[in-house]
Amino acid sequence: MTTPTGFVHGASQVAARNLIVWRRYAAASALGNFGEPLLYLVALGYGLGRVVPPINGQSYAEFLAPGLIVSTVMYTATFEGTFGAYTRLTTQGTFDAILATPVTVPEIVAGEVIWGGIKSMFGASVVLTVVTVFGLVPSWLALCTIPLGFVAGAMFYAMALSMTALSKSYEFFNYYFTLLVAPMFLFSGVFFPLEQAPRWALALAQVLPLTHVVAISRALVRGVPDVGTAGHAAVLGVYALAAYALAAGLLRRRLRI
Repeated sequence: MTTPTGFVHGASQVAARNLIVWRRYAAASALGNFGEPLLYLVALGYGLGRVVPPINGQSYAEFLAPGLIVSTVMYTATFEGTFGAYTRLTTQGTFDAILATPVTVPEIVAGEVIWGGIKSMFGASVVLTVVTVFGLVPSWLALCTIPLGFVAGAMFYAMALSMTALSKSYEFFNYYFTLLVAPMFLFSGVFFPLEQAPRWALALAQVLPLTHVVAISRALVRGVPDVGTAGHAAVLGVYALAAYALAAGLLRRRLRI
């Protein structure tokens, strides 16, 4: 039986392995994290924002910034948890090689999820820097979006890893991105306040994990966290634990362990 110390050691080694490999491509990763949110910020925040009235006393760019931070987290974790993890699972045979050591499947999943959180936290830091330079961060509590990026990134990575465990090819991920990731990006409050949506749409949005992450990010960036923010954090925690359990079960079945 794996002891808690052994579990932590195994998971940390898996995460460290991925981090060491990624360091070669860190500059390109930073450019991706920097470029796309910057385009959204300029085109929508300062382009479309010129014709959008203030939202809750904020300019549209100020409203948009917190959502861009965590949507970057979602996409960073999801791409790594699908294409990156699938490559390690199949083409490279990394997981099979790791299983030849005392490391177990739950430790592999935990290490992968930790790695997803680390990479997502890096992405959150880059975007936070960008929006801060643009003067869109009124509160020092915005720094808390960095650890938020880790937790949310770990959750989104675990969700993506579940899809990887089910996938037979890279093309399978088109279903996941089209049916879940894109709707989350568009309808979780990143681009418009959910309060203006129809009641049924608002209820549906509450099921989407990104909705709760956006709400937390917006409260932190504005410096006004409240009881509702704690509720969103609790939902995020439940989603994260459920996603890890699902990923561990599906990957164990995929590897026939």
